[in-house]
Amino acid sequence: MNRVKALICIIIPILLAYALNTKFGDLPPILKFLNPFTGFWQNAESDMVNTSKKMKLKGAHDKIDILFDDKMIPHVFAQNDHDVYYAQGYVTAMHRLWQMDFQTRFAAGRISEVVGKKAIEVDRYQRRMGMVYGAENSLKGMMEDPKAKEMILAYTEGINAYIHSLSRANLPVEYKLLDFKPEDWTPIKCALLLKQMSAVLAMGSDEFYMTNILKKFGPEITKDLFPDYPFKESPIIPVGTKWDFTPLPIPPTPVGYTEMMTGDIKTKQKIEGIGSNNWAVSGAKTKSGYPILANDPHLDLTLPSIWYQIQLNAPGLNTYGVSLPGAPGVIIGFNKDIAWGVTNVAADVLDFYQIKFKDNSHKSYWYNNSWKNTVQRLETIKIKGSPDEIDTVYYTHQGPVVYFQKPNYGKANNIPIGNALRWIAHDKSNELLTFYLLNRGKNYADYRKALTYYTAPAQNFIFASAENDIAITPNGKFPLKWKEQGKFILDGSDPANDWQGWIPANQNPTVKNPPRNFVSSANQSSTDPTYPYYINWEFAPYERGQHINDRLTVMKDATADSMRVLQSDSYSITAQDLLPHILPLIDASKLNATQKEALNITTKWNKFFESKEVAPSIFDLWTKRLSFDIWDDEFTISDIPMRYPSRDRTIELIRNDPSSKWFDNIKTSKNEMLADLVNESFKFACDSLERKYGSIGKNWYWGKVKGTNVPHLAKIPGFGSKKLLIGGAKSTVNAISETNGPSWRMVVELGKNVKGHGVYPGGQSGNPGSPYYDNMVDTWAQGKLYDLFFMQSPDDNAGKIISRYKISKK
Repeated sequence: MNRVKALICIIIPILLAYALNTKFGDLPPILKFLNPFTGFWQNAESDMVNTSKKMKLKGAHDKIDILFDDKMIPHVFAQNDHDVYYAQGYVTAMHRLWQMDFQTRFAAGRISEVVGKKAIEVDRYQRRMGMVYGAENSLKGMMEDPKAKEMILAYTEGINAYIHSLSRANLPVEYKLLDFKPEDWTPIKCALLLKQMSAVLAMGSDEFYMTNILKKFGPEITKDLFPDYPFKESPIIPVGTKWDFTPLPIPPTPVGYTEMMTGDIKTKQKIEGIGSNNWAVSGAKTKSGYPILANDPHLDLTLPSIWYQIQLNAPGLNTYGVSLPGAPGVIIGFNKDIAWGVTNVAADVLDFYQIKFKDNSHKSYWYNNSWKNTVQRLETIKIKGSPDEIDTVYYTHQGPVVYFQKPNYGKANNIPIGNALRWIAHDKSNELLTFYLLNRGKNYADYRKALTYYTAPAQNFIFASAENDIAITPNGKFPLKWKEQGKFILDGSDPANDWQGWIPANQNPTVKNPPRNFVSSANQSSTDPTYPYYINWEFAPYERGQHINDRLTVMKDATADSMRVLQSDSYSITAQDLLPHILPLIDASKLNATQKEALNITTKWNKFFESKEVAPSIFDLWTKRLSFDIWDDEFTISDIPMRYPSRDRTIELIRNDPSSKWFDNIKTSKNEMLADLVNESFKFACDSLERKYGSIGKNWYWGKVKGTNVPHLAKIPGFGSKKLLIGGAKSTVNAISETNGPSWRMVVELGKNVKGHGVYPGGQSGNPGSPYYDNMVDTWAQGKLYDLFFMQSPDDNAGKIISRYKISKK
């Protein structure tokens, strides 16, 4: 008996120790996590900051000064290029290591290594899309260039210097929750981060949906409902701009495509988001007589913030702006001579090709009247707690064949089965050199030179200089295509469907100092139809761009505050275009009391999506339901993914063809008219809001209904922001939805002394226990900007410095 007791006394502590030190499911190892010396307690940071610190780092080539201002933004002063990027890597890792690690693991398809089997489909998707393959090719391009190579190696060295300084106690809290340790940073991770941005901005592929629509409805209806140019547009390059070049010959349209589109051969709705704005006004429109540039790229909002603010100073370099944690240099920013910013172009640089394989071994495919061999790439996916999985991906000359059977992953719904992916992000590239040159740029010529090195994701690069030049260029490496190439899935056996070359970089659409004295973009069409090359058949809706252009046209004596106010503008051109045509169709005699009150509110609405207005909540749900009522009966079919026609086409139909056949619901015996759908959708909106939020009142406020918040990058509960009572909508300049919006707002006043202003919805630190984790969120939500402290030397006392690091070589 005593032996049994003794055995129990030994076994129970052992089992308890094992249980408390082991991760089960989503629970961290409790003992490790709660350990007062190494657990999460160690991640709490005081408001008190260590005012000075001296360090010797063997990677430093000379002395480095890093000064942190009162927003914890580092201002790096180095004596050479190596040290400035070495220090950038060090301080970025100090604040954002887990974020950098997680984002690059996600891009590489390596999440299963830390969370187990539940992430296997995510990892498989990333591998099959060729993310690592593309990163490897990009890295080759970077390492071939001496400047980019020095940037990436020094940055990597700085990150690793910080990683090697860490003990278990001061690991970021997410490592403790997920129970893993950081690995050494490698240059491929920098390339992976840039590939992930390409994926975020270019993965709205519609070929699969459009091909299904063509098969179901035929070419005439497809052309009518999905036209190649919108009915309403205010293009980025002003209408009438002359093209000062002789274009290359356009590749001929293949016979097979012509037959398909003339009818001889019959063969999930895309969510609006990822919108961005930028504009620059010349000195002719400003109070100072110098240009002002504004930029607010819209992305999925996260904590830690997508961007990391930093100033980099070295001989020939003094630049301030935001960087991507995991990549060297400043991506959006300014120096004393120029400012630049970006928005997404939505260029068609991703095409799918239907492949005919010889047999189920997938080792040969039919191309140009002969069998051609595929190349097999083995992807080893490591899975925490389970054996490795080896996934074989077959590559044709066009790219990887993503799936052979329907995947169990929602993000892959737009991937056609048995198709090869041709994507610009798989090609060799060197985007880092673009930013190296922009960071040091002095004038328009430097800007144009920098853009020639940029491949993907295609961006509208806006520019302003102290020399009073302004410009914008929809820029990237664009394939030379025949018109509509890539609108539908392409026949992979016909060489005429391959990309035939490239639009010369100096023939990308651009405009400098236009007569209207401003340039702008909001993801709308790059040009009017006179541009001789095909970039894409569809871009973002025109409304944001139109309102920006309307405001800038009449603007005089503009200041930085004029730009700030415009960035937060919530006026809806969509409401302006649509309400006059649907409000009169409402039959008020058939409305209940709540619906009548809602109609009265909407009729009096000023069309601004303000946070404390009820009408935007009604209009938003009403028009979503109306679009559903018009299109869902024809365009939602089980196992045949399709998309709805655009908002532009829908509004055109409502305005100019009120008796259209598309208003009839083919699933009912009644012949519905537009008025029927307008009334049904209005009542539906009112009833839905009443059921969810009670009677009309504060709970119907647009800010509450929209529920904007900034979640944690890995969706860890409690690590995201509170709900923010904030206005704006996807179709307004202040394009904010629930978790998508302006990821960085910046306004730069050029002149003798450049002045920058900016904010993002988060903070410099990636540590939820830090006072600098989300300290800028409220300022961002209020539409305000901070003055950016652009230091001229380490002794510059124009701003508030709270901490100094002095680094010397070992």
